[in-house]
Amino acid sequence: MPSAPPSPHTPPESETLVRIIDCKQAYHKESATDLVVLDNVNLTLHSGEIVGLLGRSGSGKSTLLRIIAGLLTPTSGEVIWKGKKLTGPAAGIAMVFQSFALFPWLTVQKNVELGLEAKGVPAAEREDLAERAIDLIGLGGYENAYPKELSGGMRQRVGLARALVVHPDLLLMDEPFSALDVLTAENLRTDLVELWSERKLPIKSILLVTHNIEEAVLMCDRILIFSSNPGRVAHELSVPFDHPRNREDAAFRQFVDRIYALMTRRAPVISEADLTETGMATAAAPVEAIALPRLAINTMVGMMETLAADPLDGRADLPLLASRLQLELDDLFPLGESLQLLGFAELEDGDILLTPEGMRFVQSEHDERKQILSHSLLRNIPMVRSIRSVLDERPNHRASAERFRDELEDSMSPDYAKQTLQTLIGWARYAELFDFDEEADQLFLDDRDRSNGAV
Repeated sequence: MPSAPPSPHTPPESETLVRIIDCKQAYHKESATDLVVLDNVNLTLHSGEIVGLLGRSGSGKSTLLRIIAGLLTPTSGEVIWKGKKLTGPAAGIAMVFQSFALFPWLTVQKNVELGLEAKGVPAAEREDLAERAIDLIGLGGYENAYPKELSGGMRQRVGLARALVVHPDLLLMDEPFSALDVLTAENLRTDLVELWSERKLPIKSILLVTHNIEEAVLMCDRILIFSSNPGRVAHELSVPFDHPRNREDAAFRQFVDRIYALMTRRAPVISEADLTETGMATAAAPVEAIALPRLAINTMVGMMETLAADPLDGRADLPLLASRLQLELDDLFPLGESLQLLGFAELEDGDILLTPEGMRFVQSEHDERKQILSHSLLRNIPMVRSIRSVLDERPNHRASAERFRDELEDSMSPDYAKQTLQTLIGWARYAELFDFDEEADQLFLDDRDRSNGAV
């Protein structure tokens, strides 16, 4: 193996590996404004540090990772790799994916050797280097096994060995533990940090994309909090703890709470708050322009009932609530923010609290709950008002769903437009505001809907 990397705590004089300068990534959409995924992204990576990109799915983190790897050219801005402008895939950068990305017809040994073979390394040297990498990540004895014979955690270790075997200076990790069960992810995460702390990994730096706040604090020396719509670095935090870290330590919990507070500061639905460097919120996008998560009304009702019950009595600390309900960032924040959008809850300094309207909803019977939600949807979501108005005006009380998806696509991708409308349909059905004919792809009012919520 090559010489060990510097200490994980980055000294000021450490080597600069990557500089991202005013990076923007946008995709052209016909007859609509361009969809901007990343905007004005600036960051620097040094040797001797693990850096985390923390944010929700869809915030552009994985796109940025592919730009750094040289797999994607940014619309504007520059990537400087070891002092030179990056123009394509770079030697010295390796990536570990969420989905393992192994070839099922190749053994563990052959999967690990792939990168070396592509570089033209002789067979005998390839075999030796691959065996050493396999032993390093704890898979010794499985060289001749096939991926289908391995557990998810073991397959991810193969992916890690395949990245390490080429001795990269920078290891990019795209949510590498998210497809694993909790225990397997914890074991692999702990092993990786131990190897890094003991200076056994043949790399200089790690850039980790994650949407798990505790994972970022457990592993990283520096955390970049990503906002969305478009993606950019909203906050940069140095993690002050030595390895190994204890998630039950009071200072650790306080640091996690601080991140939750930053990420719930006037956050719009599905995306982290668009904050300036001073931490002040910028003007929010129009409600109809913000993608809604896939979120069933029963899930929101369950959250409100949990909050209203003893011992929470209407208010809860988000990290503790996430632990109690076994919810991750991508589940918890959209849920809380959707309740906030509807006026049923507020997010405040890392806490979630029911509003009087939310408490009234919980204490009401089923029919009254429908009325409360109906009024909330019409009051707070312009797209719902627009749909209901069109349906009320038409003699047959029907309208093509495609019309409203097209309107949403003026400000979001087709996938998010479809998802947003599906979520609104689910909420509106519960509130008896309108219904959906999937076969005809039409929204419509039945007799029950016409008597409820006319605008």
